[in-house]
Amino acid sequence: MLTPRKILVFHTGFIGDIILTLPLVQVLRDRFPDAHTTFVAIPSVSGILENHPAISEVIVYDKRGSSAGLGGILSIADCLRSEKFDVALIPHRSIRSAAIGFLARIPRRAGFSTSAGRILFTDKVPYEKENHEITRNLSLLKPLGIQAGDDVLPSLYPGKGDRDKVDEILRKHVLSGSAVKQNGIVAVAPGSIWNTKRWLKDHFITLGRLLTDKGFSIVLVGGKEDERLCREIEQSIGNRCVLNAAGRLTLLQSAELIRRCNVAVSNDSAPMHMAQAVRTPVVAIFGATVPQFGFAPRGEYDEVVETSGLSCRPCAIHGGERCPIRTFVCMTNITPEYVFDKVRSIIPRVSVEA
Repeated sequence: MLTPRKILVFHTGFIGDIILTLPLVQVLRDRFPDAHTTFVAIPSVSGILENHPAISEVIVYDKRGSSAGLGGILSIADCLRSEKFDVALIPHRSIRSAAIGFLARIPRRAGFSTSAGRILFTDKVPYEKENHEITRNLSLLKPLGIQAGDDVLPSLYPGKGDRDKVDEILRKHVLSGSAVKQNGIVAVAPGSIWNTKRWLKDHFITLGRLLTDKGFSIVLVGGKEDERLCREIEQSIGNRCVLNAAGRLTLLQSAELIRRCNVAVSNDSAPMHMAQAVRTPVVAIFGATVPQFGFAPRGEYDEVVETSGLSCRPCAIHGGERCPIRTFVCMTNITPEYVFDKVRSIIPRVSVEA
């Protein structure tokens, strides 16, 4: 096909899904540097795309709010139709996403063969379950004649305002200057939308005590929904070298704070993907879900911890509200001491490389 002049990437998934789509737009910019690339995302996620050099424009689509329903679908389709895109790449596998691309009359529309709206695509790409999500998303470039390698990592770009905000909260807290404990700072992200993807609160508390006792400082990160959990962990650790930033920062500010840390400890959730995208090594804790789903971190020093050999794992693609067999052994068997040892093993390797 001719070199596309205007490209649409349409993905209305969660934060982690969007971050794992960034290698796709990064390769697009490398291959078509003069093309105008527009990314459609939902309001709660769109901020993570700010300042990204591979994205020319972000369009916010509130699919569950003011733009919900058929009227919203027709409205966003009309908006996109007026932009006269040459091609649309649609990693999101809902029928709504496919229908919007179709109704926008974009002549070339590539999506996955497992999409509920695959009949509406001009190019259907196999969804290879055995591959990582980054690799799967990059495969959508094949209809454009692009065979991308699978070693591309996502990148995030906090701006000056984001850096200044992080400077401010670190300066106001004990975690600044010479007051930072000698072994460095560990970002800890205890939250998740899905309850069975959360490591136990008591385990996070014990890990926090182990870290601070051994000379590490801690920053607790998360959204508004994680404020109570992080406050309880902060209070239970009871050490002044714990900064609770949950609910206080935007997505890019949170990414910048994680970037300042030596290591991050996270459930299988958004902060895990943020850490990868700012090149902070992450110890990722997997319970109900498994790395084989294709969403594990891929950085050079990243580590996954999990309880292997359980016939009940995985119990769901996203996890759930409670353990189906009521034991939660997949998480209880991952000890704070084991995670602590993983954190301590990463830092010397990173320091030597630096």
